[in-house]
Amino acid sequence: MFRLSQYMREVLHPTPLTPARKPAGPVVIWNLIRRCNLTCKHCYTTSADIDFPGELSTAEIYTVLDDLKAFKVPVLIFSGGEPLLHPDIFTISQRAKDMGFYVALSSNGTLITPDNIAQIAAINYQYIGVSLDGMQAAHDKFRQKSGSFDAALAGIRLCREHGIKAGVRYTLTQDNAADFPAMLELMDAEDIDKFYLSHLNYGGRGYKNRKDDAAFVLTRQVMDALFEQALRWEQQGLQREVVTGNNDADAVYFLHWLQRRFPERVAHVQAKLRQWGGNASGVNVANIDNLGYVHPDTFWWHYSLGNVRQRPFSAIWQDVSDPLMAGLKATPRPLLGRCGACAHQAICNGNTRVRAQQLTGSFWQEDPGCYLTDAEIGLHELIEEPA
Repeated sequence: MFRLSQYMREVLHPTPLTPARKPAGPVVIWNLIRRCNLTCKHCYTTSADIDFPGELSTAEIYTVLDDLKAFKVPVLIFSGGEPLLHPDIFTISQRAKDMGFYVALSSNGTLITPDNIAQIAAINYQYIGVSLDGMQAAHDKFRQKSGSFDAALAGIRLCREHGIKAGVRYTLTQDNAADFPAMLELMDAEDIDKFYLSHLNYGGRGYKNRKDDAAFVLTRQVMDALFEQALRWEQQGLQREVVTGNNDADAVYFLHWLQRRFPERVAHVQAKLRQWGGNASGVNVANIDNLGYVHPDTFWWHYSLGNVRQRPFSAIWQDVSDPLMAGLKATPRPLLGRCGACAHQAICNGNTRVRAQQLTGSFWQEDPGCYLTDAEIGLHELIEEPA
């Protein structure tokens, strides 16, 4: 995740470079339930409005919580499916809060209603992210359910009215890119706290519908507009959070934008970005699915590292006998192709490995989602690899 607004503040109000802080444990995105009331085109869990057998019981979830706490996991993001469909979502959330975790909720927003908003507010989630993939028509088509945009926006409004920090998650595709300017306008009109732009990743239905991925020229245009909007919000003193995900090349592209707009800040921001270090899958980001399988991140559901029913998460996460985990935790990673020759590995860290694996069969080949030119990544002539 590239925290754009954080680095935009460094452009306007630079702070001294201090030693990098390493998280004690990974952020865990936990898909408590696979059931969902929507069937979104890009869903990495391929969820549906049915019960999926074999899901972790609440008692098993509590056992895993104890292990995560002992392993010093700082943040839990409860997801689905739709997490609000889990019958014990509030008791699980309260237990996690009482244990001292930062607890967030990743929801489609349609089930945040006047009937349950008091319960949601009582949990005091640190953040609730709601997916809005375009304006009304585009979003409803994306979610394959009429009225889902209005219901999700109503959920965001309820959160705001009850003092809950809420944000918009927007997945960029060719289908909804035309709505991007309107999405930014919506942020202002509704005074929404956070905007998360997600690039399409190739997991679940996202792999099946990868033909809808935004073309590189379009991606660059959207990123340029997002940089300018983030700058305006910072200059206005709004302190609105803007982040991007699933394409760590965004950070490198931001440096090229800075070279045009604020060349005197390039070296400073570059040093800060090197401390961040880019893609954190398998290192500082983890996933537990509804059946208890552990993955390097949420888009690796087709690749399991182990199951918390057989081994504690803490043991699974530290086991580098798995070739994918060994490579993800390596510095530098064993990257090939353009990624292996890229001059910005220390910033991007090889971008999103699952896209490379899904399209080439190799964990370490170049990420086909990188939208930077050869010149922008320091390649003047790509050297052919030996056969």
